Amino acid sequence: MTSAFKDVKNFISGKFSKNGHETIPVICPLNGEKISSVPLSGKRDLDEAVDSASKAYGSWSNIPVKERVQVFYRYKTILEKNLKELAELTHIENGKTMEEATAEIEKSIELTEFACSIPQLIPGEVLEVSAGVECRIEHKPLGVVASIAPFNFPHMVPHWTIPNAIALGNCMILKPSEQVPISSNRIAEMLKEAGLPDGVFNVVNGDRKIVEEICDHPGIRAVSFVGSTKIAKIVYIRATSNLKRCLALGGAKNHLIVLPDAHPEMTASNVAASMSGCAGQRCMAASAMVGVGNVDDIINKICEEAGKIIPGKNLGSVISKAAKERIEGYITDAEKQGAKVLIDGRNAVVKGMENGFYVGPTVIDFVKPDMAIAKEEVFGPVISIIRANDLDEAIQIENSSEYGNAASVFTQSGGAARYVMEKASAGMIGVNIGVPVPREPFSFGGWNESKFGVCDITGKSSIEFWTQQKKTTTKWNPEARKNWMS
Repeated sequence: MTSAFKDVKNFISGKFSKNGHETIPVICPLNGEKISSVPLSGKRDLDEAVDSASKAYGSWSNIPVKERVQVFYRYKTILEKNLKELAELTHIENGKTMEEATAEIEKSIELTEFACSIPQLIPGEVLEVSAGVECRIEHKPLGVVASIAPFNFPHMVPHWTIPNAIALGNCMILKPSEQVPISSNRIAEMLKEAGLPDGVFNVVNGDRKIVEEICDHPGIRAVSFVGSTKIAKIVYIRATSNLKRCLALGGAKNHLIVLPDAHPEMTASNVAASMSGCAGQRCMAASAMVGVGNVDDIINKICEEAGKIIPGKNLGSVISKAAKERIEGYITDAEKQGAKVLIDGRNAVVKGMENGFYVGPTVIDFVKPDMAIAKEEVFGPVISIIRANDLDEAIQIENSSEYGNAASVFTQSGGAARYVMEKASAGMIGVNIGVPVPREPFSFGGWNESKFGVCDITGKSSIEFWTQQKKTTTKWNPEARKNWMS
């Protein structure tokens, strides 16, 4: 079904480097076959990339921002032209469906489009603070920055950082997940085609070792990270202890609160889509549903919707055999503790793809808040249903989670919706929406153990993370009236 790709290489100074490294295989999760190999880079490779970016920074940062974004106007056109090819690559590399892969590329295009608007968002501020005295604020780039991306969105998540950071005048080093590194090589090719000067964007591949080197490298000013909470904490602590800016996005345990007055069909379709989209491998997936009072009719409809989701057809694979085993282990453990499995996705096999890593949609009722499946990030197409007597108890269940990425409420009551909007401890809230991801220019970012650092990774908030403010005070008129301010 899948064909092999060229071996993945580092991209430094506008060129793909020769691979003289130890490599590990890149496995297609759809069928378990090797499709490429990826190098395990070390300190020497990172030094080379940082040196390349540092040399490019002087000229790139001095180009006016309105000229810098012209690269991304051209790049957006290239993305649109190659949308189908890029979606197919994401489908093969990550295992998501073609429909989901296409949506991922379309989101990358939207993120690039936002970067093109940056000149209109950072014009600076000027104020006459006293007679003849002006104060001015400008956004200036930081220098060489790094972005560490996860496996679940090999094309979109890099675009959370690449367009904005580079348009703002920084030079970037991208470290993609070693499980899905092929898309990043393609991104490098297209940026070069768009006219981005050599050295402004570099790709360094590898595993944990290169992440540690990025956190430690004195030539890197800021680091963004997207992944699990456990690793996000480590990256944040290590990067900031080396006096870098760091924004590290971690995991999630998103709660959907369903009230008895919720619209049954809309709620069921949203819950099922949220928990199974991208095989549940997204930090905005519905992981726990809190049913308030008698919502059995809605749960029945959710099961009906889940029954329409077929592995290999409209449900993609999970990323690896280890992920499949871990997800199924959570289901088995919950069942042993007394939860009732209404729809069982364990042991899913797709004909013709018997060696692929598939977990079917899974609905589990009567989950207790203290069960592991209720507290921990499962990262699979699984929804755990927790019962609550009233809305306050549902809010308490949501607030007790250590995470705080997203929460949604399904109701036809404006008062109940407003109550959840005010009380839920999460950075992104939805009302009758299963995946409440903000669209540009609104920024993406959670609370609590889902995010470490300040600002958000996309939208207007990202401008503050990727820049520093320069404040200038000027006075040219010696005859101006004098007071303590002047």
